[in-house]
Amino acid sequence: MSREKTPVTPAVRVLRAAGVPYTDHLYSYEERGGTAVSARELGFDEHCVIKTLVMEDDRGEPLIILMNGDRQVSTRELARQIGVRSVEPCRPEVAQRHSGYLVGGTSPFGTRRQMPIYIEESILMLPKIYINGGKRGYLVGMAPDELCRILHPTPVRAASAS
Repeated sequence: MSREKTPVTPAVRVLRAAGVPYTDHLYSYEERGGTAVSARELGFDEHCVIKTLVMEDDRGEPLIILMNGDRQVSTRELARQIGVRSVEPCRPEVAQRHSGYLVGGTSPFGTRRQMPIYIEESILMLPKIYINGGKRGYLVGMAPDELCRILHPTPVRAASAS
């Protein structure tokens, strides 16, 4: 574990203001390492490490999808379930503009722009999840119920195997 001081990000401020019980988990960030690196560094099951992905629909409207670390998003299935023609990942600079976070440090909490948030429904069955706390190399652990209480995400079934 990194000896770095726990960061106070916009995400952390949202969690604190809402009284969310969470745990801090710092690790050595690796460029393009994704959830495999954070899971390995912290000793977590990658299925419980949740990715925050900024995407946009066919009209260019941004959205967030929360997905298990060991799964991919079926953009076709996601588009079908949310009633749009297509969904695709945002370019990194566009995602950063919408979220206010660097790619690799994107949290669904405290985003710069309000966006609809979707969550892979199987995440809601996990006892604890680990999700980005708003900085590269920093996850927060919490119960999925707390995430739902703050974000009110719409459950979808859009996972495909990695």
